[in-house]
Amino acid sequence: MTTQTSMEAGDQPASELKRSITGRQLYFYVVGDVLGSGIYVLVGLVAAAVGGAFWMAFLAGVAIATITGLAYAELVTKYPQAAGASLYINKAFRSPLLTFFITICMLSSQMAAIGSLASGFVRYFSSLVGLSENSIWGATIVALVFLAAITIINLIGISESVVVNVIMTFIEVSGLIIVVIIGIIALVTGVNNPGVLLQFSAEGSPVIAVLAGVSLAFFAMTGFENAANVAEETINPERAFPRALIGGMLTAGVVYVLVSISAALAVSMDTLAGNTLLEVIRADLFFIPASIMLVIFAMIAMIAISNTTLVTVVAQARVLYGMARQDVVPSVFAKIHPTRRSPYVALLFGAAIVSALLLIGAGIRQSQVGLPEDQQLDIVDRLATITVVFLLFIYALVIVACLKLRGKDESEHTYKANTPLLFVGILGNLAVLVYTLIDDPAALLWVAGLLAVGLVLFLAEKFFGRKQDRPVGTSAGDPQAVEPPPTANKEF
Repeated sequence: MTTQTSMEAGDQPASELKRSITGRQLYFYVVGDVLGSGIYVLVGLVAAAVGGAFWMAFLAGVAIATITGLAYAELVTKYPQAAGASLYINKAFRSPLLTFFITICMLSSQMAAIGSLASGFVRYFSSLVGLSENSIWGATIVALVFLAAITIINLIGISESVVVNVIMTFIEVSGLIIVVIIGIIALVTGVNNPGVLLQFSAEGSPVIAVLAGVSLAFFAMTGFENAANVAEETINPERAFPRALIGGMLTAGVVYVLVSISAALAVSMDTLAGNTLLEVIRADLFFIPASIMLVIFAMIAMIAISNTTLVTVVAQARVLYGMARQDVVPSVFAKIHPTRRSPYVALLFGAAIVSALLLIGAGIRQSQVGLPEDQQLDIVDRLATITVVFLLFIYALVIVACLKLRGKDESEHTYKANTPLLFVGILGNLAVLVYTLIDDPAALLWVAGLLAVGLVLFLAEKFFGRKQDRPVGTSAGDPQAVEPPPTANKEF
């Protein structure tokens, strides 16, 4: 049975992707994906949740995500194919319904993440043009224009090479290095007492305070799962993938912790809480005047956010395209533009759903005008929370799948993750998931809404859809039946 499945997988068009990504390029791909823009968008929200010790939340998030990465590394060395979590869940449980559910969860998480990133972009853009934070509809229009621009870029079919990815990563890192330098200056000049790094703002147990921060900080550690989708394009994935994935995540984790510590040393928690890293720049501790640095740093942050959003939009369209190829959503989503070769229907549909999320958030905010600020909806926070809820569930199940597939499809090249650590990873993901849902039960309504969209698409295909041509031996919902969209064959 195992041999037959492997042969079928090997016969898929997906296996024809050019293997051109080296281990070093994959490392930068992971660093760029994980480092991304989460820290630029969410640092103030994490600081508000934890206090001066919010670096611990990023450290805990790094630990849980890295352990999850170990499971991905093992599974990729067994199945170096471009279907990611859906493929692993299908291999382990052989349940089309569960595979479909996981795929919908991944699609929903990407849509929520795009909305959160678009809203985060607005905060930096507003600092450049002087747009008031109280301008709810003005901010929403900027977010929608940003989303439209990103979608148009993908519709045109512009895909980034590894060279561009490396350049963008260095731009992202440069902004964070500036924050670290400011932190060192703050430490030397005694701006804040280093004891602030051990202070917690939340009442009760510090463990609960850190959990509160992790439920947001974890958003900044996502993205590594996208690396699984380029496994087929990686040279010697059995050797390169574990090193690049774990090394890239640890690198990003160290940067996050250093940035968190630096921000806590440079400004007070009252100033940082709920705001962006611009507050650190506004402290005017750097060698260049703050008036100039605020513009430079805002530009860096917007580039970082744009890069991450661009990658996430590509991934979202790819998932929806793949589901159409599997006959689990209407085949219209598998349509490719005749000249641009991009999955344009999937891209436009994804943009429409994200736009709906942003408009619903703006409508709720408008209805809450006059309420205390802490009782008003923070759309960045809410959409980041929804993203984390979906991904924590997926990550926990991927680790379970890794353990369940032990002893199957293995060779002398298969990487094997530490078993006790994998059990710790399951507990860590579930602990943060449970806390997040208890702390923000309203997020479940948004989660249910996104799942309902997936259910509608599934029912539309079931009752009105027409069959796609699938390879012999595969069935509807089988991730191995998916031919990647032409945009997936980008030159790295």
